[in-house]
Amino acid sequence: MTSPLELPAEDRALSPRTGYTRAHWETAADGLLHAAWQWATPGRALLDLPGRPSRSGVRSDGLEGYARTFLAAAFRVAGADGEDPHGWLDRYADGLAAGTRTPGRDDAESWPLILDHHVQGQPMVESASVAIGLRLTRRWLWDRLDSGVRDRAEEWLRGSLRHTPAPNNWYLFPYSVAGFLESVGRGDAETARAQERGLDLLEGWYRGQGWYADGDGRAFDHYNGWALHLYPVLHAHLADDAELSAHYGARLREHLESFSLLFGADGAPIHFGRSLTYRFAASAAVALGAVTGHTPLTPGASRRLVNGSLRYFLDRGATGTDGLLSLGWHGPHDATLQPYSGPASPYWVSKAFVALLAPEGHPLWTATEEPAPSEGPDRVLALPAPGLLVQSTRADGIVRLHNHGSDHVRPHEGESAAQDDPHYGREAYSTRTGPTAPANVADNHLAVEIAGDLSGRRRIRPLGAGHGDGWGWAASWHRPVFTSGAPMVPGLRVESVTVVRGRYELRVHRVLGAPPGARVRQTGWATGPDEAVRSALHGLHGWQTQDELRAPQGTAFTRWAVVPRLTAHVEGTAVFAALATLTAEPGATPLSGAVNEVRVNGDTVEVRWADDGSATRIAFEPLTVDHG
Repeated sequence: MTSPLELPAEDRALSPRTGYTRAHWETAADGLLHAAWQWATPGRALLDLPGRPSRSGVRSDGLEGYARTFLAAAFRVAGADGEDPHGWLDRYADGLAAGTRTPGRDDAESWPLILDHHVQGQPMVESASVAIGLRLTRRWLWDRLDSGVRDRAEEWLRGSLRHTPAPNNWYLFPYSVAGFLESVGRGDAETARAQERGLDLLEGWYRGQGWYADGDGRAFDHYNGWALHLYPVLHAHLADDAELSAHYGARLREHLESFSLLFGADGAPIHFGRSLTYRFAASAAVALGAVTGHTPLTPGASRRLVNGSLRYFLDRGATGTDGLLSLGWHGPHDATLQPYSGPASPYWVSKAFVALLAPEGHPLWTATEEPAPSEGPDRVLALPAPGLLVQSTRADGIVRLHNHGSDHVRPHEGESAAQDDPHYGREAYSTRTGPTAPANVADNHLAVEIAGDLSGRRRIRPLGAGHGDGWGWAASWHRPVFTSGAPMVPGLRVESVTVVRGRYELRVHRVLGAPPGARVRQTGWATGPDEAVRSALHGLHGWQTQDELRAPQGTAFTRWAVVPRLTAHVEGTAVFAALATLTAEPGATPLSGAVNEVRVNGDTVEVRWADDGSATRIAFEPLTVDHG
């Protein structure tokens, strides 16, 4: 597919891998804004985009349309030092005046009030985009407003300071509002408290290696880049606060050391976690690092990543023929969405346009594009802090993320399988595949089957991770939970280890406490029949049968998919080992020839590899993983 946006000619001399330049980013911003503004209310306060409403309702969705597109317009105009050839800021100034005239009133223009997250919380999310947009464009918008409009806007924004956010990255929304109010001389004790509270929580959520948990649990995902790093680093940059910039900038730099590897050679970000309909917002942290200097990447590598991500989605139908961003991944895809997603939700892609804060002569735009990290030699990177293992292969440009530490279970919640989340609970994710829908066979999953009911993986307890020269491992354990029958089986536990080298994935599990009559099954990657990428799964120990199952609802990458499966009976304690692979490498050898020998002695598994005679040894009591 091609984008309906009328983009400039490619520059293959400056950008040999994507052809994109800064002009492509400006044109993309203008095109997205033009399409969205066709749906503005007469007073310009709401952008009521077509589509199914979110659970917050159409009024909130209309505010979302205004706020998220305003953020793109603000980056566009601020990056051009106030040049606004399409008159975007006049439209947003009119909308601000109309929306704040009688907040909460049931009419055609009034914005909803900002209340607690569990009452009417979505406007709090949007308040941050409004505040940052006003801060970026202060000289050309805010400073020219009537004093009454400024007062009304302040009063509406202060609703985010006076109400309770959701217990996660939401605390950075009042933080951002407070930063704006202080920047225009309207700070006070209330704004100071909001900023102090946000940063205090952020310190508690920082787990090391550049990764934050999104709240008090263990949710590690794209919110690291487009929220938890973006808001404090952008504030420090705009405030010219050297102390904050050094502190949070150092964390962003460390985050990008690993996160920059999570983009495939085709430009796709890793398909993992929630809010994936925000698409190329995934590149926001890369762009912000380049703008602020807090990055380990060269300017050419940074532009390769941001350009590649933008082009990836525009080339694959992210916008329909009407130019509007759809709810989905490539095109529309319901299984990618969360209940809070509405027609304007995809416009959080606006965060990627932070790249435009780098002016035309900035090295981000003048340096020649360089290869992305995934286009270099094969890489294996273990991240013990979040419990993740990254594996990339140069031959096909695929990046895989093996998950042994990130879940979507909040601290106060139980582990009910009814809340199973395919975007967190699977063993592995990639830049070329997505998880199957909940009603279909689960890909990349070790399930215990009891009385016909398959277990889910909810709370993930990391057991460690590490890497050496060309190989790496990560391990975790979980308690299998069920949707019918008993919610759990006392004493039932699954310990899992993934070892990767090259394109191979050695998956070893120890099942403990399995009741009589239980079965166990391991699935591999979900791929479509017309895709160049191939999935394979090969049993090494403990598995009895092998077959394939269909996933008729497909994934975000294919209309329907096939998932390889291994099955076996299990009782008490048993160890299972298998090889998996996801590859687009031409002429890749079958998995059956990858291993010469498998030895299992009690709870210890040793695998000898055919290519170089090296051996991988996994022991469970205590857990140790060695390779050599």
